[in-house]
Amino acid sequence: MTSFTLTELGNRSGEVVEAAYRGPVDITKRGKRRFVLLTAEQFDRLTRSTAQRSYRVEDLTGAERDEILAGLDAVAREATQDD
Repeated sequence: MTSFTLTELGNRSGEVVEAAYRGPVDITKRGKRRFVLLTAEQFDRLTRSTAQRSYRVEDLTGAERDEILAGLDAVAREATQDD
């Protein structure tokens, strides 16, 4: 994936947009990935294919609850590492 800094986005916007036509572009700030630039078509395709469901806690099985808690733990660990 092509990558540009936030400063480069401001200074070389035409080049960044052209790169986004070829595929997603990482936008970084202080060396960390902060944004991803997509074409509208890429975004629409991505959001259309993402199935979203909601659950009531009372309706979850034990396995589903464990899976959700494991995912939340992974997100928390990742957030701690980014700080």
